Order: sequence, then C-alpha cells, then structure tokens
Amino acid sequence: MSTVTKRYGLLWTDPDGAPQASAASYDKRSAKYRRTELEAVGCTSIELVQVRYGELPEPAV
Repeated sequence: MSTVTKRYGLLWTDPDGAPQASAASYDKRSAKYRRTELEAVGCTSIELVQVRYGELPEPAV
C-alpha cells in the first residue's frame, strides 16, 4: 500500500479584480488555512485545486 500526499494550490480573485494563483502547493489543512487568510483580506472566488508534485495552478485570464 502506497501513501501519496495530495497537494493543493489556490486560485482566487483579488479585491481589485485581478485573478491570482498560489506560488506554492499545500497539504489540505494548510490550504484551508490559507483560504481563510485570503477571505479575511477580501479576496473572492477562492478555489482549492489539486496539483501534482512540482506543478502550480495558473489563474484564468
């Protein structure tokens, strides 16, 4: 049985309307914590997306 760590990235929209993507990948617990930080500063459309090791999400243009 193998243990594979799932990694997550975040996509969101800044309060000024600019789409953004995380520059790091997180485990699920850390990603949820980062989501609450983004919500606290007024970011919207926050999505957790699963990424492969070494990959990062790209914001929609």
